[in-house]
Amino acid sequence: MTALTIRLPNSVHESIKALARKDGISVNQFIASAAAEKMASFQTLEYLRQEAALGKREHFNAFLSAVPDVAPLPGDEIVKTKKK
Repeated sequence: MTALTIRLPNSVHESIKALARKDGISVNQFIASAAAEKMASFQTLEYLRQEAALGKREHFNAFLSAVPDVAPLPGDEIVKTKKK
């Protein structure tokens, strides 16, 4: 494990302490979890971009053409709203 020293504004530090206490975890665990979540978010976005680049329009169209042309089930209809 690596130790890391960071500088935070006092207000951010106090908020982190309060949230960690509320969650029943240490500030260390809170920050490690927050960093892991942010990292996962970036990695997911990158993965989806790479997968999208591999997609082909003809495959998408073939997939959509397999969808039956039927009315939506009750409750699944698209409700159009007026713009304000």
